Amino acid sequence: MAERLDIVVITGLSGSGKSVAIHALEDRGFFCIDNLPVALIPKFIELSQGYGEGIERIALGIDLRAGQFLQFWPEMLDQLRAAGHHVEVLYLDADDDVLLRRFSETRRPHPLAGDGSVEEGIARERTALHGMRALADKVIDTSDLNVHQLKKEVEEQYTQSVSPRRMNLFLTSFGYKYGIPNNADMILDVRFLPNPFFFEELRGKKGVEAEVQEFVLKREETHAFLDRLYGLLEFTLPQYEREGKSSLTLALGCTGGRHRSVVLVEELRRRLDGERYRIHVKHRDMDK
Repeated sequence: MAERLDIVVITGLSGSGKSVAIHALEDRGFFCIDNLPVALIPKFIELSQGYGEGIERIALGIDLRAGQFLQFWPEMLDQLRAAGHHVEVLYLDADDDVLLRRFSETRRPHPLAGDGSVEEGIARERTALHGMRALADKVIDTSDLNVHQLKKEVEEQYTQSVSPRRMNLFLTSFGYKYGIPNNADMILDVRFLPNPFFFEELRGKKGVEAEVQEFVLKREETHAFLDRLYGLLEFTLPQYEREGKSSLTLALGCTGGRHRSVVLVEELRRRLDGERYRIHVKHRDMDK
């Protein structure tokens, strides 16, 4: 009988891609079940632990179909963790205009629209799920992701067990001119550093190229910033792990997301190489 289960709870807005996420985890060996009433979760966990061949990883789809039982979810979450299970809540979100387009393309009614518009249904659902979003360990904004990209994103984060013994650290570079990443846990602005964009020989290059890296990394303030950031992570990451958080996304932003933020993310990856975290790097705006 398994003493501890790895459980991923998938929730979020209608049209944000919950079914895609559940199928992605199912393909990765999770035992998946959607729309299980919250009150039945403890019994389901008990049966899973007693299953002959053993079930170690479970994905649960939870949304407003749970109705009034949804109010008991915070208490249920505490009970599962107190029982020794590792639980992570994944919340999927998307911009209103994207959700409107998706509902228009599928011609499906919004579950909370009633006799009103899809816009009204989306607004009601955002309000109703506010508490679930606040409980989320990870938020993925699917506004700019197609089905295949979302599947890949979920698979990358849950390829292995979500055991807290190996925390996932996602390092992202971005450009402020394209907006702040909605799924970041920590966001730091590195626009205080001199911008390679204003040097003609560097303007067309990217932060992964040696000339740009040399320009950014030769400055004392760059290393002073990296030293302090590494110290911050060295202190905070073990605390997050202790509280059961299995992943954290750190986003570094510069103006266009092509030079400074890319260099710093790459350098931070080098400094963290060999640590006990699973490191994933994404340069969101480098090719724009």
